[in-house]
Amino acid sequence: MKYEKLAKDIIENIGGKENIISLAHCMTRLRFKLKDEKKAKTDILKNMNGVLTVIQSGGQYQVVIGNHVSEVYKDVVDIAGISSSASTDEVEEGKGGIFNKFIDIVAGVFTPIIGALAATGLIKGVTVLLSVLGVISNTSATYRVLYAIGDCLLYFFPIYLGYTAATKFKMKPFIGMTIGAALVYPDIVKMATEKPMYTMFAGTIFKSNVLGTFCDIPLIMMNYKSSVIPIIIATFFASKLEKKLNDIVPSVVKSVIVPTVTLLVIVPLTFIIIGPVSTWLSSILSAFSMMIYQLSPVLAGLFIGAFWQIFILFGLHWGFVPIAMNNITTLGYDSVVMLGMSVPFATSGVLLAILFKTKNKNLKAIVAPALASSIFGITEPALYGVTLPRKKPFIITIIANAIAGGLLGLFGTKIYMMGASGAFAIPSYINPKGGMDRGFYGYIIAISTAAVIGFVLTWLFGFKDEKETAIQEVKTEAELANNGVEDEVIFTPVEGEVRPLSELKDEAFASGVMGKGVAIYPKSGKIIAPTDGVITTLFPTKHAIGITTDNGAEILIHVGMDTVELNGKHFTAKIKQGDRVKKGDLLIEFDIKSIENQGYSLITPVIVTNSGDYTEVIETNSNDVINGDKLLTAVK
Repeated sequence: MKYEKLAKDIIENIGGKENIISLAHCMTRLRFKLKDEKKAKTDILKNMNGVLTVIQSGGQYQVVIGNHVSEVYKDVVDIAGISSSASTDEVEEGKGGIFNKFIDIVAGVFTPIIGALAATGLIKGVTVLLSVLGVISNTSATYRVLYAIGDCLLYFFPIYLGYTAATKFKMKPFIGMTIGAALVYPDIVKMATEKPMYTMFAGTIFKSNVLGTFCDIPLIMMNYKSSVIPIIIATFFASKLEKKLNDIVPSVVKSVIVPTVTLLVIVPLTFIIIGPVSTWLSSILSAFSMMIYQLSPVLAGLFIGAFWQIFILFGLHWGFVPIAMNNITTLGYDSVVMLGMSVPFATSGVLLAILFKTKNKNLKAIVAPALASSIFGITEPALYGVTLPRKKPFIITIIANAIAGGLLGLFGTKIYMMGASGAFAIPSYINPKGGMDRGFYGYIIAISTAAVIGFVLTWLFGFKDEKETAIQEVKTEAELANNGVEDEVIFTPVEGEVRPLSELKDEAFASGVMGKGVAIYPKSGKIIAPTDGVITTLFPTKHAIGITTDNGAEILIHVGMDTVELNGKHFTAKIKQGDRVKKGDLLIEFDIKSIENQGYSLITPVIVTNSGDYTEVIETNSNDVINGDKLLTAVK
């Protein structure tokens, strides 16, 4: 297992596998439903290597991993011994408000198919683009095959949603698929186009054709291709019926009788009541969203654009998925939810400015892959790893996306296919009937504007390379204060017994490749600043800290060997990265006894990582050191 250790640590810190009700994942997050969220050690999880952050929202405990979440998910499922997408039937669903339950249902139903939805949406969009550009004819076999690949999932959407909804509602998934298949059965689809016996609610959004009767009950036929709400509601009622039948039907005939009765009751009921009512609800939802849009498309765009990243932050963007899907089903397009979809490009502009501006190699290593992810629509790595922790870039992303949303509203941009995001989504804005129209070019203008505004504002106001600036400032102060004296005296950061680096088992430290210095076996659980300077590195696990002194020496203090595996447990940081400290300031506290009881050595290297900038690094002659003792002298 590639992520076995990370998976084990996650399971342990969410309260163990016995605390898991269900688990699913989206593009970047593990979405847990826990019996008791208080048992989860959120602070430890947030500081764990391999975890970007933790979000508690929508009735879910979301552990944000990044692009490789599916691999981590698989290892978590295997190690915890739970079934994928849901688990223990014997536990009750966690309590929560109606909104939380709604978000949980939507995420549970749509998450498993989001990858396939993105793929088919991209293929369909590219096929339409090739046709518009004249590369292939829309009457050719090539076009028809490609279009079938891109359109098949959405066309038969009720079957797919029947499966995922059944899994979410804890019923046999093939029963859900069968209900969905009945809704798009060719003869049923054909019936919806036949001449009606009479029409109900003519002249309203609830207009419905009665095409016949089922056991003398009027049968209202709707077109359920690509529909969303009817199958989810039908599957919900089917799950309730299946559970009741399982309680009363004898085991010897249960495998046949339960699905038979469930289908004979739910499918007709869906055509008679559930389907029409759900379709009317869909029409109301579409009409309401369009009413808001029509009041002022620009204001709607500014609002949704500004808040879309905040919705992503809390995982609430899932609540808009049914609206967008429903609009595409009933109208053929969505012009409301897509107003926030320029976030990947606004984020990419911000990240590009940071990447060009920073000289911090560690930050570059984070920004570069986050930029690549953002371009193709996955913004969580950038959100949690770069923009949100630095605040200003996050705010600039909101501003850029709000302006882009206003432009999308101004141009009347529409999205015709759901699933793809970022650069992959561009073909989804091409009108299948009209080609590259005003709305499509408006989309190109909007996302370009978002990227440019994000880049310019970040370059001018949103990012200051704290490490490089801080070092430059302190060097200037030091030169003035020391009148050109450049030898650097480094005092002991922790009381204890001094050992040569060569005694360490870690070859990187023992060989001196990391830098020259000494090791200290601590007698106290406190790390203090060995000199004046700036905290340039604080590992998330708090076991190691980097300080750049006023004269430019780069000091690394690494508490213990392999203590990174504790993921911050038994360590407490008293400062944060970027802080300026004075000699003697308390930096870190750690529990010596607890760490040693877990089998870790506390031998602590103190090294000058830029030893090559000095002619010599002189070590103390003392075997024991206390606070205030000289430990190292770096000589120019």
